[in-house]
Amino acid sequence: MPMQTAYDRRRLGGARWAVAAVFGVHGAVTGSFATRIPWIQDHAGVSAGQLGLALAFPAVGASLAMPLAGAVSHRYGARAALRGLLSLWTLSLVLPALAANVYTLCAALFVYGATAGMSDVAMNALGVEVENRLDRSIMSGLHGMWSVGALLGSAAGTVAAHLGTDARLHHLLASAVLTAVGLLACQGVLDLRGSADGKPPGFALPPRSALAIGAIGFCGVFAEGASLDWSAVYLRDVLGTSAGLAAASTTAFALTMAVARLAGDRVVDRFGPVRTVRAGGMLATAGGVLVVTASHPAAAMAGFGCIGLGVAAVVPLAFSAAGRSGTNPSQSIAGVATITYTSGLLAPSAIGGIADLTSLVVSFGLVTVLVSGLVLGAGVLRGSGRTAAPGGPGEPGEPGEQRRAAAPAPDLRT
Repeated sequence: MPMQTAYDRRRLGGARWAVAAVFGVHGAVTGSFATRIPWIQDHAGVSAGQLGLALAFPAVGASLAMPLAGAVSHRYGARAALRGLLSLWTLSLVLPALAANVYTLCAALFVYGATAGMSDVAMNALGVEVENRLDRSIMSGLHGMWSVGALLGSAAGTVAAHLGTDARLHHLLASAVLTAVGLLACQGVLDLRGSADGKPPGFALPPRSALAIGAIGFCGVFAEGASLDWSAVYLRDVLGTSAGLAAASTTAFALTMAVARLAGDRVVDRFGPVRTVRAGGMLATAGGVLVVTASHPAAAMAGFGCIGLGVAAVVPLAFSAAGRSGTNPSQSIAGVATITYTSGLLAPSAIGGIADLTSLVVSFGLVTVLVSGLVLGAGVLRGSGRTAAPGGPGEPGEPGEQRRAAAPAPDLRT
């Protein structure tokens, strides 16, 4: 790796914190929206079934729009593209609260999801590039910042809901603040640009190299979504806990995920991505077994905690690996993001459908099987992740120097 001056390291350090702030802003939009869904449902006058249909549209919009993110970044440069896409995402927060019926709500959520997905691809691509240049893992921490942003956004939304604030006013104010913070943060990110003679990518399907990585992300996101959405119901319906304790378990799970991601980079640097995901899969599998065999709420809560700890680093490492596979990082990241978004959409409905046919215990048996796949499939991250620290038991075959030599970095313009 070429020698870096102290000035270069400071610039990269600033770029790291700038993209971390972007992740936080992105998460805060999600948290702000999620807490006001009941108000939006009442204002639009939609039934539970219609709301369920509408809530599928963000994933549809994201899945269709994410493959276009590479073309936007190529044409305008990474910094300008992220600035525009993130602003569209923060401004789209106001749309769902304005919806007057199920049709306008579906349309609003389609736009909301499309802008979310494109900005997600752009910020992850920049995060991977900073990680490459720093030569140490930062993606887990970046996704941890997303979780922190989501928690802060949901906390503010909870206060607004408790005060009876109109969601249109709440989201207008939140959108204005988050747009301003996002624009400020984008000033510090790397300004990557494609080669002048390069052909801009169009709507592109993910390369084959991203599909196996996406499958790992699918397993992690499915377990995360299932646990986040159904852990409280499981504790209440299967183990007969109080509503308060059941709700607290969901909050505890979200906090566990955030803390694990914030601390995950040190683990990845020490052991490498393959061993980290493999060990996480073992822990999550043990947690799943504990959930389905639990006869006491404490055991089930411990099991959900193990699932959260086990899968916390999976998505960040999947994005990190995707950014180093193939010749177009944005295209690979878009492919992995599409698969993981689909998993996030399928998980809640799949768990509910299986529970209706059988039981929630059987549903989480499926979750246990999926997370066990992390143990078997972690090897697809070999050669794409971070190298372990010198002297550490890193996964063989992950030489950071050789990985970077294979793909020259894009131009850096400030």
